[in-house]
Amino acid sequence: MSKIPTQLLELALEAKSRALAPYSHFRVGAALRTAAGKIYQAGNIETSSYGLTLCAERVVLFKALSEGERDFSHIAIATDTDTFCTPCGACRQVLWDYARSVEIVLINSVESTRFYTLRELLPDAFGDATLKNKS
Repeated sequence: MSKIPTQLLELALEAKSRALAPYSHFRVGAALRTAAGKIYQAGNIETSSYGLTLCAERVVLFKALSEGERDFSHIAIATDTDTFCTPCGACRQVLWDYARSVEIVLINSVESTRFYTLRELLPDAFGDATLKNKS
Protein backbone atom coordinates (compact mmCIF):
# COMPACT_ATOMS: atom_id res chain seq x y z
CA MET A 1 0.00 0.00 0.00
CA SER A 2 1.20 3.48 -0.78
CA LYS A 3 1.15 6.30 1.72
CA ILE A 4 -2.32 7.80 2.07
CA PRO A 5 -2.27 11.62 1.94
CA THR A 6 -3.36 13.14 5.27
CA GLN A 7 -5.55 15.59 3.35
CA LEU A 8 -7.58 12.67 1.99
CA LEU A 9 -8.41 11.48 5.51
CA GLU A 10 -9.36 14.99 6.62
CA LEU A 11 -11.63 15.48 3.61
CA ALA A 12 -13.41 12.16 4.24
CA LEU A 13 -14.10 13.26 7.82
CA GLU A 14 -15.31 16.66 6.58
CA ALA A 15 -17.61 14.97 4.04
CA LYS A 16 -19.05 12.80 6.83
CA SER A 17 -20.09 15.94 8.69
CA ARG A 18 -22.16 16.98 5.64
CA ALA A 19 -23.79 13.57 5.06
CA LEU A 20 -27.59 13.59 4.77
CA ALA A 21 -28.71 10.74 7.02
CA PRO A 22 -31.93 11.97 8.67
CA TYR A 23 -33.43 8.48 9.00
CA SER A 24 -30.64 6.11 10.04
CA HIS A 25 -28.31 8.77 11.47
CA PHE A 26 -25.51 6.60 10.02
CA ARG A 27 -23.22 9.21 8.54
CA VAL A 28 -20.53 8.22 6.06
CA GLY A 29 -18.04 10.44 4.28
CA ALA A 30 -15.77 9.55 1.41
CA ALA A 31 -12.87 11.26 -0.30
CA LEU A 32 -11.63 9.89 -3.62
CA ARG A 33 -8.21 10.78 -5.01
CA THR A 34 -7.43 10.59 -8.71
CA ALA A 35 -4.10 9.35 -10.00
CA ALA A 36 -3.31 12.99 -10.87
CA GLY A 37 -3.95 14.04 -7.24
CA LYS A 38 -7.35 15.74 -7.52
CA ILE A 39 -9.67 14.92 -4.62
CA TYR A 40 -13.46 14.64 -4.68
CA GLN A 41 -15.54 14.29 -1.51
CA ALA A 42 -19.13 13.36 -0.70
CA GLY A 43 -21.35 11.99 2.04
CA ASN A 44 -24.13 9.45 1.95
CA ILE A 45 -27.56 10.75 0.95
CA GLU A 46 -30.67 9.08 2.40
CA THR A 47 -34.28 9.27 1.36
CA SER A 48 -37.37 8.08 3.20
CA SER A 49 -37.42 5.19 0.73
CA TYR A 50 -34.20 3.47 1.82
CA GLY A 51 -33.79 1.70 -1.53
CA LEU A 52 -33.19 5.08 -3.16
CA THR A 53 -30.45 6.00 -0.69
CA LEU A 54 -26.91 6.36 -2.04
CA CYS A 55 -23.80 5.47 -0.10
CA ALA A 56 -20.97 8.00 0.13
CA GLU A 57 -18.68 5.74 -1.90
CA ARG A 58 -21.01 5.74 -4.90
CA VAL A 59 -21.85 9.43 -4.60
CA VAL A 60 -18.17 10.42 -4.65
CA LEU A 61 -17.30 8.02 -7.45
CA PHE A 62 -20.24 9.15 -9.61
CA LYS A 63 -19.31 12.76 -8.91
CA ALA A 64 -15.75 12.16 -10.16
CA LEU A 65 -16.86 10.06 -13.13
CA SER A 66 -19.34 12.77 -14.16
CA GLU A 67 -16.44 15.22 -14.25
CA GLY A 68 -14.53 12.96 -16.66
CA GLU A 69 -12.19 11.27 -14.19
CA ARG A 70 -11.27 7.66 -14.94
CA ASP A 71 -8.09 6.86 -12.98
CA PHE A 72 -8.20 6.67 -9.17
CA SER A 73 -5.54 5.92 -6.59
CA HIS A 74 -7.18 6.08 -3.13
CA ILE A 75 -10.53 6.30 -1.41
CA ALA A 76 -10.92 7.18 2.28
CA ILE A 77 -14.19 6.24 3.97
CA ALA A 78 -15.12 7.67 7.38
CA THR A 79 -17.90 6.52 9.71
CA ASP A 80 -19.01 7.12 13.30
CA THR A 81 -18.60 3.45 14.27
CA ASP A 82 -16.03 2.11 16.71
CA THR A 83 -15.30 -0.77 14.35
CA PHE A 84 -14.23 -0.38 10.72
CA CYS A 85 -17.09 -0.24 8.24
CA THR A 86 -16.25 -1.63 4.82
CA PRO A 87 -18.20 -0.63 1.70
CA CYS A 88 -21.46 -2.46 1.06
CA GLY A 89 -21.73 -4.99 -1.76
CA ALA A 90 -23.21 -2.50 -4.23
CA CYS A 91 -20.37 -0.04 -3.60
CA ARG A 92 -17.77 -2.79 -3.91
CA GLN A 93 -19.20 -3.74 -7.31
CA VAL A 94 -19.31 -0.15 -8.58
CA LEU A 95 -15.76 0.46 -7.35
CA TRP A 96 -14.68 -2.75 -9.09
CA ASP A 97 -16.22 -1.63 -12.37
CA TYR A 98 -14.81 1.91 -12.32
CA ALA A 99 -11.91 2.07 -9.84
CA ARG A 100 -10.52 -1.45 -9.69
CA SER A 101 -7.02 -0.54 -8.50
CA VAL A 102 -8.09 1.98 -5.85
CA GLU A 103 -6.53 1.61 -2.41
CA ILE A 104 -9.08 1.80 0.40
CA VAL A 105 -8.57 3.33 3.83
CA LEU A 106 -11.29 3.08 6.46
CA ILE A 107 -11.53 5.61 9.29
CA ASN A 108 -13.49 4.81 12.45
CA SER A 109 -14.96 7.05 15.14
CA VAL A 110 -11.63 7.51 16.94
CA GLU A 111 -9.90 8.22 13.62
CA SER A 112 -7.93 4.99 13.57
CA THR A 113 -7.34 3.62 10.08
CA ARG A 114 -7.33 0.26 8.34
CA PHE A 115 -6.22 -0.39 4.77
CA TYR A 116 -7.55 -2.74 2.08
CA THR A 117 -7.27 -3.42 -1.59
CA LEU A 118 -10.52 -3.85 -3.46
CA ARG A 119 -9.54 -7.41 -4.36
CA GLU A 120 -9.33 -8.21 -0.63
CA LEU A 121 -12.89 -6.96 -0.15
CA LEU A 122 -14.27 -8.49 -3.34
CA PRO A 123 -12.48 -11.73 -4.18
CA ASP A 124 -13.63 -13.49 -7.35
CA ALA A 125 -15.42 -10.33 -8.45
CA PHE A 126 -18.03 -10.26 -11.18
CA GLY A 127 -17.01 -7.93 -13.98
CA ASP A 128 -16.25 -7.46 -17.63
CA ALA A 129 -14.08 -10.60 -17.77
CA THR A 130 -17.04 -12.65 -16.50
CA LEU A 131 -19.29 -11.24 -19.21
CA LYS A 132 -16.72 -12.09 -21.91
CA ASN A 133 -16.52 -15.70 -20.71
CA LYS A 134 -20.23 -16.46 -20.94
CA SER A 135 -21.27 -19.77 -22.48
